[in-house]
Amino acid sequence: MHDLFEPETTRRRALVRVFAERAERAGYGEVRPPVLEELGVFLRMGEATDVVSKEMYEFEDKDGRRVALRPELTAGVVRAFVQHHPPTPWKVWYAGTSFRRERPAAGRYRAFDQIGAEVLGVDDPDLDVEVISLAWSTIAALGLSDVRLIINSLGDQVDRQRYSESVAAYLADHRDELSEAARATAERNPLRVLDTKRPEDRAVVASAPSIAEFRSEASAAHFERVLAGLSSLGIPFGVEERLVRGLDYYRRTTFEIVADSLDAAQNAVGGGGRYDGLAEDLGGPPTDGIGFALGIDRLLLACDAEAVFPAPPTSVDVYVVDTTDGAAARNLVHQLREAGLAADRRYGGGSLKSQMKSADRSGARWAVLIGSDELSAGEVTLRNLRADGEQLRVASSDVRAALLERLHTDREDTTA
Repeated sequence: MHDLFEPETTRRRALVRVFAERAERAGYGEVRPPVLEELGVFLRMGEATDVVSKEMYEFEDKDGRRVALRPELTAGVVRAFVQHHPPTPWKVWYAGTSFRRERPAAGRYRAFDQIGAEVLGVDDPDLDVEVISLAWSTIAALGLSDVRLIINSLGDQVDRQRYSESVAAYLADHRDELSEAARATAERNPLRVLDTKRPEDRAVVASAPSIAEFRSEASAAHFERVLAGLSSLGIPFGVEERLVRGLDYYRRTTFEIVADSLDAAQNAVGGGGRYDGLAEDLGGPPTDGIGFALGIDRLLLACDAEAVFPAPPTSVDVYVVDTTDGAAARNLVHQLREAGLAADRRYGGGSLKSQMKSADRSGARWAVLIGSDELSAGEVTLRNLRADGEQLRVASSDVRAALLERLHTDREDTTA
């Protein structure tokens, strides 16, 4: 787990805003499920998955209940749907921290931030296209271009079960050719072996059965409609028959977005898919669902690799320098903030020279100087810190209007 400071925190807020604006334009409302849930909520993700069997932070609380810190947000969102019965289609977006006791690596922490969206109550392949488009357009809005969308369909529950049995039989026949880790995974969840990143297992995986052989006619038609929709929207993709994702609740559409600018072993920046049946597993009625999550840490690493989406400036607009007793600065800073300006001052006093150094470090465009002469005359001095050093005296009562006018002019000059 790690601490975050400016300007990284400002950059993360900006990224969430980029996503939230796009999600809300598409009719998604924000949801905030709790960080702590009863353990059973997450066990529905599949007890054979690494997330459940190895990585969850679970414990017994003081009331004797088994609880866990959320390792992802989809299960909590679906639990909220089951509990509160919102009208369908229920379209929601979220941003929040999840927790997994993973082995730390670049872009992978034990406390990690995600953005994502879920839709419950609709069985329509065009909705799959909308969800994938939301993820893809968010990544494009950050300026990322060295990214790929890979997609697959695991078929319905019966298709997936038949496929899993076929893969299990194939892996058993090639057990001696697999790594020890792959053999252990095959015993718990055969499909997870198909997602291996271990070079020694790739030859066996390459010849494994394909899900395409097991999709029902309805599942195949659903998948073709999704692919046609993505093509119609101009979203490039590659079909990857070995893509299964890491959680047991996925059915039919599954997808992943990878950043080729990152290390190949850790280059997935997000993904998702359909989880029809998860609501039923959590005690609700049979409900179709689809969603995705993007990892903020990985997204920002990819942005750094492509030199896009820098941290926005965090400087203030105005810095007040007061060489009297500080009361004028206290009052003026409050007035400027109430007028909508970002304003700061130096506390504890100091010489004009030391305060001007603080003003320069603040990144402010303008300084407001208050000395004994200005105070007695009911005026202040405005000084431009970032251009030609323009300086003028204005009445104290006019300082807000004068600054607003000049800052507006500065912004127009910057964008011209």
